[in-house]
Amino acid sequence: MSRTTLSLIAGATALVAVTGLAALTAPDASGAHPAEAAAELPVERTSLLCPVPSTSDLADTSYTSYTPVTKGAGSEGKGELRSASEESEDGSGDSGTSDGKKDAKKDGESDDKKTGKSGSTDKAVKPVLTPKAPGKPVTGDASGSDTPAFVGTAEGGFAPGWTVQETTEVAAGTGRGLQGVNCTAPDTEFWFPGASTDTGRTDYVHLTNPDDSAAVVDIELYGKDGTIESTVGEGITVAPHSTDPVLLSTLTDEKQTNLTVHVNVRSGRVGAAVQALDDKLGGDWLAASTDPAGSLVLPGIPKDATSVRLIAFTPGDADADLKVRLASPSGRITPAGNETLHVKAGMTSAVDLGAVTRGEAGSLVLTPTDDSVPVVAALRVVRGKGDKQETAFIPATGPVGTRATAADNSGKGSTLSVAAPTRTSRIKVTASAGSEGGTAASKTYTIKAGTTQDIEAPVPSGLKGTYALTVETLSGGPVYASRTLAATEEGVPGFTIQTLPDDRGMVAVPQADQDLSVLQK
Repeated sequence: MSRTTLSLIAGATALVAVTGLAALTAPDASGAHPAEAAAELPVERTSLLCPVPSTSDLADTSYTSYTPVTKGAGSEGKGELRSASEESEDGSGDSGTSDGKKDAKKDGESDDKKTGKSGSTDKAVKPVLTPKAPGKPVTGDASGSDTPAFVGTAEGGFAPGWTVQETTEVAAGTGRGLQGVNCTAPDTEFWFPGASTDTGRTDYVHLTNPDDSAAVVDIELYGKDGTIESTVGEGITVAPHSTDPVLLSTLTDEKQTNLTVHVNVRSGRVGAAVQALDDKLGGDWLAASTDPAGSLVLPGIPKDATSVRLIAFTPGDADADLKVRLASPSGRITPAGNETLHVKAGMTSAVDLGAVTRGEAGSLVLTPTDDSVPVVAALRVVRGKGDKQETAFIPATGPVGTRATAADNSGKGSTLSVAAPTRTSRIKVTASAGSEGGTAASKTYTIKAGTTQDIEAPVPSGLKGTYALTVETLSGGPVYASRTLAATEEGVPGFTIQTLPDDRGMVAVPQADQDLSVLQK
């Protein structure tokens, strides 16, 4: 018998054996073995991007990293926060600031003024911090105008829920006061209602690319009359491992008090945030609004706010009509004279609510009056009076969900605000150990339906340094939260507000079974 015949017989025999096994193990058509629900497992890798904190020589910036202890997370892993340019494989030592789209620059301006570059091309920057262990914060600091953008990566047990806070104190000049931002994960689309090109405002869109290939980004602006025509914001190239702060006034000559900025990434991915600086009212970071939705919650308006402005935008073709309600400690309140807000399609709408909280904690709740139309929204909040005023922003945010964390808290000056807009909820708040010492502490709270509470959060016993606050939903309806940091300097009530959406530290992993039935097809 020839070798070819033997090979054919062996192959046929093997196929029959596999086919028989497949028949024996094929899924039962009657559904006797239904697919199991997806398991919730800790994520194994997290990336965060921190923008250039300031172009002021008077800026002092602190970075705080924290990973909550997560059941099921591995014991191994690592994390670090490094200069964006030092992530590059070519080791060029560049400052991490790219030129982006050169056409966005105006003639006669220096590079530093046009793009907000850090101005450093030679200074090698070591990791600003390296987390040591989950459950304990780690801090780092930088000063001056040459602090670069940072790219953070956490793996293994350091990844689930990893949070990094960037907090900057600027002693004087445009944007003086306290500025804070949660370093964000890279993405492909961002909405920023609340930006401005008005006289006295200097707003930058910071774009940071963590990857090995260039990202191509479009920046679209929408004012009170709709789209602001500009070709300068189209096709901005952000080089690999670099950051590009784009000054909004280079994209348009129009003076717009209230703008919505849309960052759309054509290729690649970036981290994005708007730095809004005012000559008289200080400044802060404007984080992206949650994805367009019919109902929105903007939590944690400080009780001593002297001015609150609501900015909203709908990206669709239909107008949106919204009910405006304030969730106070005693229940929902309708702001007098501002019961509803009409948002025209493709146009930015704004309304001044004044001192809407009237000395009590509050959160703004927006719901449709009739048909639900997706919108994005943010609040500009001012504290203080006269020449002693400071500004912060509260974007619409997602619920706390399973867990959310705010880092860089101190024994004084931190306020945790929690809202339950629909149903009464129970939450657990944990104060971590201090960055330099102390023991973690936890406490549970009940937040009544339709209310906002500034809760007296626990503080680590024997606290030294800063600590993190982690909020977990135990039962009831969705809760929304924000954390305010306050530090008064020379009579100016400096403050910054960060929202606490779900940290996405857990991911659904479908149950997979071997299925040899495919061999029968």
